[in-house]
Amino acid sequence: MTTLIIYALALALVQFWILPATLNLKNMAYLLSNRDGDIETSAMYDRVSRAAANYQESLPAFLALCLLSVHMGVDLTTTAAAWLGLRVAYLASYTFGIPYLRTVIWLGSLGCLISMAMQLS
Repeated sequence: MTTLIIYALALALVQFWILPATLNLKNMAYLLSNRDGDIETSAMYDRVSRAAANYQESLPAFLALCLLSVHMGVDLTTTAAAWLGLRVAYLASYTFGIPYLRTVIWLGSLGCLISMAMQLS
């Protein structure tokens, strides 16, 4: 479970900082400035930002469930790994603009969180 928690945090690093910075290299002068004013961003950058915001909403629940499973001695490794895999797929589908698949993937990841909670009760 510890490995999955670390992978989930690594995905957060990728989503919150690495991908946005990579997609925003053309605005490096702005990023190094006082940031007075607005910049133009690409559609892909905007989608990555929205996917990151969604990840921020579900990551605390995932981490809490993982920590509870370790504390209670309940093995949620398979469901947690499925959630993490679905979150990677969600990021890819959102980044490349695949709307219907993205929704199905999101529902699957939500189902994983619900399943993890049910297994702990």
